[in-house]
Amino acid sequence: MDTNRLDPGAAEKFIDEKWDGDIVPQLVEYIRIPNKSPMFDKDWQANGHMEAAVQLMESWAKAQAIPGLQVEVVRLEGRTPLIYAEIPASGPDAGEDTVLLYGHLDKQPEMTGWDADLGPWIPVLKGDKLYGRGGADDGYAIFGSLAAIQALQLQGVPHARCVLLIEACEESGSYDLPAYVDHLAPRIGKPSLVVCLDSGCGNYEQLWCTTSLRGLAGGNLTVKVLSEGVHSGDASGIVPSSFRLLRQLLSRLEDENTGKIRIEGLYVEVPAERVEQAGKVAGVLGDEVFSKFPFLDGMSPMSGDLTELVLNRTWRPALSVTGVDGMPALSSAGNVLRPHTSVKLSLRLPPTLDGKRAGELLKDVLLKDPPNGARVELELEKASTGWNAPAQSPWLTAAIESASQAAFGKPAMYMGEGGTIPFMGMLGEKFPGAQFMITGVLGPHSNAHGPNEFLHIPMGKKVTQCVSQVIAEHYLASVRGETTGVGAVAGGQAHGEHGCC
Repeated sequence: MDTNRLDPGAAEKFIDEKWDGDIVPQLVEYIRIPNKSPMFDKDWQANGHMEAAVQLMESWAKAQAIPGLQVEVVRLEGRTPLIYAEIPASGPDAGEDTVLLYGHLDKQPEMTGWDADLGPWIPVLKGDKLYGRGGADDGYAIFGSLAAIQALQLQGVPHARCVLLIEACEESGSYDLPAYVDHLAPRIGKPSLVVCLDSGCGNYEQLWCTTSLRGLAGGNLTVKVLSEGVHSGDASGIVPSSFRLLRQLLSRLEDENTGKIRIEGLYVEVPAERVEQAGKVAGVLGDEVFSKFPFLDGMSPMSGDLTELVLNRTWRPALSVTGVDGMPALSSAGNVLRPHTSVKLSLRLPPTLDGKRAGELLKDVLLKDPPNGARVELELEKASTGWNAPAQSPWLTAAIESASQAAFGKPAMYMGEGGTIPFMGMLGEKFPGAQFMITGVLGPHSNAHGPNEFLHIPMGKKVTQCVSQVIAEHYLASVRGETTGVGAVAGGQAHGEHGCC
């Protein structure tokens, strides 16, 4: 067998044992830590949970038997910490070529609705699933990345220099990450391949690579009509309801009958390649495109065309109202015409639409000509541009396909994701010559950000194996002169803003 290529069987055996005996126990302890992202824990530094998660991962990483491994917690004043790890090249001909691997350790908040025997900070193993907040999003990343490199070194398979960045504010929009990338640019070097382990998968039966991510614009929309609440019997019919006026404003943005966004400036032309990929995804997943969500009996999705549903989720704008204020709980709701209503808007944007421009459009649509002269305010919290993958090099296409076949026995699939990872747009700017492998374990029913979130352990193992094989193939491509590494470009658009993914 070619000693420069990974033996999949031996890699699978090592990775299985590594996950079962070492990684899963670490993730169990990590899930116990309520290290919510700064957006959801303003006192994160004083509370110490983020530091506990950092120490857990730092200690584990430093204990790994990887020759030349350097692990450091980098701390810039006033910012969340970042774990930086560096592994020297094991192959003699890689030169300065580098693989950059990315993950994050901060978490979403608790959310309600967990099953009685589960909870966000209560790790529970059920069969091949590990329940609890953050295991799949994205606690496994540091463990899987270093295990992938260990699998190569145990077989003597050469790899290029590897750098690992684990940030602590991704769920708040990665607003600290650009400063760290600029600060560490000389040490990061010239990556020609970026591997991100914070994405989704359409099923647990093959490797899924993310081709695009939507942008995100949103914030708090408030409609005020009175200085204080008044008797609804006295005022209704005279004083306009703040809720009704808010509904009017939202109807400017979204067709309430179809869910279609009305503003043409929030659409882009979908590239033909992405339309073709969406059709293939629909063909492979079938009804799982929508049945993976916990629909109530009798509910139907927004379209009967599966390809259109995939495109809706990945390349078209869509509005969600994710929070409300100004309304009392039902148990304490008296007959009062309330003075104001506020909602938190989350507007997903097509990957190539400029986020700043979308934010300006949102303000223009919602604030212009307020109905009945109401006081309308929009506190725009985020306006992040999405990401569309660059054209894939032939070596990477072949490597990903080979890795999926070796680990799963099935071809790799390519699909856009509906979420937002601000890091990706920023990395695309800072390392314009790099290729991207964006993958992850967030598959059907894994419910990241919601109740009953779980990590599908077999998928985590196989993704680790695939990453290992792609890193091995990257080295061979580098030796053949098929990779292009470029040092970090300073500055650039501010992709990272306060706001979750």
